[in-house]
Amino acid sequence: MRPRPHPLRFPAAALASALLVTAALTTTPTAAAPAPAPAAAADYCGGRCTDILPPGENGNATLAEILLNRVFGSRPAHTDDQLGPYAGLAAGYPGLTDAKLRDFFNDASFGVPADQVASTASPRGDVTIVRDKATGVPHISGTTRYGTEFGAGYAAAQDRLWVMDLFRHVGRGQLSGFAGGAAANRQLEQSFWQAAPYTEAELQQQIDALASRGGRAAQALADATAYLDGINQYVREAYNGRTFPGEYDLTGHIDPITNAGSIEPFKLTDLVALASVVGALFGSGGGGELASAQVKSAAEARYGKDAGDAVWKSLREADDPEAVETLHDGQRFPYATVPDSPQGEAPPDPGSVVPERMVYDATGSAGTAATAAPGLLPGNLLSARHGMSNALLVSGAHTDDGHPVAVFGPQTGYFAPQLLMLEEIQGPGISARGAAFAGLSFYVQLGRGQDYAWSATSAGQDITDTYAVPLCTTDGSPVTTAAESYLWHGQCVPLDRLERKNAWSPTTADSTAAGSYTLVMYRSRYGLVTARGTVGGAPVAFTSLRSTYRHEADSIIGFQELNDPGAVHDAAGFQRAAQDINYTFNWFYADSRDIAYYNSGTNPVRAPGVDPGLPMRAEPAYEWADFDPVTNTARYTPPAEHPQSVDQDYYISWNNKQADGFTTAGFGNGSVHRGNLLDDRVRALLQGGGKASRVSLTQAMEGAALTDLRAEDVLPDLIRVLRSAPVTDQTAATALQQLETWLADGGRRKETSAGSHSYADATAIRVMDAWWPLLAEGTMRPGLGDQLFTALTGALQINESPSGGQSGPGGGSTSANESIPHKGSAFQYGWWSYLDKDLRSVLGDRVAGPLARPYCGGGDLAACRGVLLDTLKRAAAQTPAQVYPGDADCSAGDQWCADTVIQRPLGGVTDVRTTWQNRPTYQQVVQFTAHR
Repeated sequence: MRPRPHPLRFPAAALASALLVTAALTTTPTAAAPAPAPAAAADYCGGRCTDILPPGENGNATLAEILLNRVFGSRPAHTDDQLGPYAGLAAGYPGLTDAKLRDFFNDASFGVPADQVASTASPRGDVTIVRDKATGVPHISGTTRYGTEFGAGYAAAQDRLWVMDLFRHVGRGQLSGFAGGAAANRQLEQSFWQAAPYTEAELQQQIDALASRGGRAAQALADATAYLDGINQYVREAYNGRTFPGEYDLTGHIDPITNAGSIEPFKLTDLVALASVVGALFGSGGGGELASAQVKSAAEARYGKDAGDAVWKSLREADDPEAVETLHDGQRFPYATVPDSPQGEAPPDPGSVVPERMVYDATGSAGTAATAAPGLLPGNLLSARHGMSNALLVSGAHTDDGHPVAVFGPQTGYFAPQLLMLEEIQGPGISARGAAFAGLSFYVQLGRGQDYAWSATSAGQDITDTYAVPLCTTDGSPVTTAAESYLWHGQCVPLDRLERKNAWSPTTADSTAAGSYTLVMYRSRYGLVTARGTVGGAPVAFTSLRSTYRHEADSIIGFQELNDPGAVHDAAGFQRAAQDINYTFNWFYADSRDIAYYNSGTNPVRAPGVDPGLPMRAEPAYEWADFDPVTNTARYTPPAEHPQSVDQDYYISWNNKQADGFTTAGFGNGSVHRGNLLDDRVRALLQGGGKASRVSLTQAMEGAALTDLRAEDVLPDLIRVLRSAPVTDQTAATALQQLETWLADGGRRKETSAGSHSYADATAIRVMDAWWPLLAEGTMRPGLGDQLFTALTGALQINESPSGGQSGPGGGSTSANESIPHKGSAFQYGWWSYLDKDLRSVLGDRVAGPLARPYCGGGDLAACRGVLLDTLKRAAAQTPAQVYPGDADCSAGDQWCADTVIQRPLGGVTDVRTTWQNRPTYQQVVQFTAHR
């Protein structure tokens, strides 16, 4: 195996002396005397609340500790102690018992028993930070509100200072100047600058807008200010004591010998920049209208207008009757409905769309597309399609002891240190334990209160629209797509030009040669310019208008309420709090009596007759209701129209469809979705009056986490077609038998035994991995034709395998087939539903919401079978090295390694690979036994 190039790579021998120097110069800050212990918070979980967040709580390592890790493999305490239990569930879940849950999850009870206290510190007299021996999680208890939040900030900086600093720069599009000019760093900052470009004054405007609201908003800003004071006190102490993260040395911000340099103090606008990262990654939806329009145009070119529109609608699957839904009792919540006769469409002329240029004035290495340094984060972290988080909840009427059970958490990727951190906060008006994003942890964002727990999955409903904005010139010159003015209500006005200048030089961490560039985004009153082209021959700018733009900080109020036991006392209080979160999330709740659900987001009220899945003409008639471009506000759908429920028999969510009528933004949310893996298992648990428990619900989650969706839900269709006649070809017959055996074994990607580093049914898994892209192309391309096939791959990727490979052909200027290896999350986006519906139609089955045309073999069973046999034989002939070509972490042909989850290092300390699981990064297993 080739050695892994590390983002903070350096010659250990050359820096060996630094190990001795930094160890000698490091001192420990002196803390204030411990504050008087506040009264213990009430805890109604009865020891039945657990959680886990790999790799570990400690995300700070000094330069000396980084060097020790690189030379000897040692790690600071609590850096990776949650990784083993998390990974171990893959092998341990079949034999799980109530007692063994603690082998794989932490005790998430409030407080720390006296014999489990590892350390106690008081950075102020009104707050105490206790860390437990087991995991090093900070338990923050304050006697005043200010002191409590000050302690939260101090503890956050202790555990995640480098990550916080990294992401406040990502949120501003300034990663390269801070962490190095690696190509991936530049790609990432460009994608975030495109999604949320702001001047510093505009970040401050969000703060000022909150301050003007008073009440809870003013309290939230006071909490945030105290939190920042705690962060900055730790920064001063760590700098003076030389206990700050060693990444500051390695990236050239501080001299490791003289300590010359600085760590910039944190300020309120940093929190807005951090919030914009969270919102862009996990809480947005829509924006794919150009790709949708290109599919529609290609379908019309292939089949004619009416037949082409029918094909486009069937592939879009906006409200598919076979889609698994979170609300399954027939509730209907119409939103973003697709009209029969859309108004205000602005279809781009074929071939005219060109993505907006963003990079100007490039010098030095800014002109290179690839660099030896890999970058701290995947360059396509934001642009690649990915789904997050799952939830399984069962009401008390269907559990072992009459109290609801929940197994839920966010799927936020795997990093070292993790983007999230664990904490417990207890103080006036705050009582919670759970996970929060680094730098925003003045409130727990997902976790538990005194007698309730909550979590979320990304919802992704359509809150982003694309407008075709007519371009113009103010001097009478001919209008081209390069024009820098546009028509607003009949007037020609200039586009806003937002700039971010970045420059970098080589450092120990990033050897990329010096370079610089200017990032530019143009903004209209209809949103940010993302592309240019023509509509009906007229030059236009295609803009992206997102309802949460300029409002990333607003959700602070909802999170405050979720932490306040005075605000959340029951399911109704939980739903009221969730209404104050403007990000697109599915929120779930459990206490000892009820389970509940609410879908959050500022859903704009659109003009009658418009199709939100297509670009719209930038005219007053097609604007959002009550749209104010200055504040980017509009009329939003009222809370009663958001999908919601209390005490349905069970809820599942894995970023699937919410309810009937609540349309999906994007393509492919149909008959096969990874949410089916959860729904089928929970439904089976409750069949015939069965009762769920913490153990059985955890087993259901983990069973789904190891299952290949294609095997469970599409392979049976494939087998039926292939077995419709005798299989005489020996290669195909052998491969088919192997696939059938794998399916009989559960279709899981599971090691033969814990730590074996090889899969049971490995050959069948390899065949399926190789077969899927060949199968999708062989089945669909002949009927779609090249133009439509290419356009469709630009709207929905063919595959999302655990390894991130086998993606098949891409399409368009920005292909949706981008993938990130070793990320765990898999099977969210792909053509599973298309093949399932098409094959069932070929077999003569009843299909609700069928594709508008047959594809496999043109609808002929024998011809379709021929396509399947041909592609199966080609897949079986591929070698392991062809299917798994290897990367910086894995040798070519190493199937298990290709799938493994890697905690991608954001700093200098690395972690071991772990076997693949498709499950939340942070996860709770809860069952409350009592209530206030």
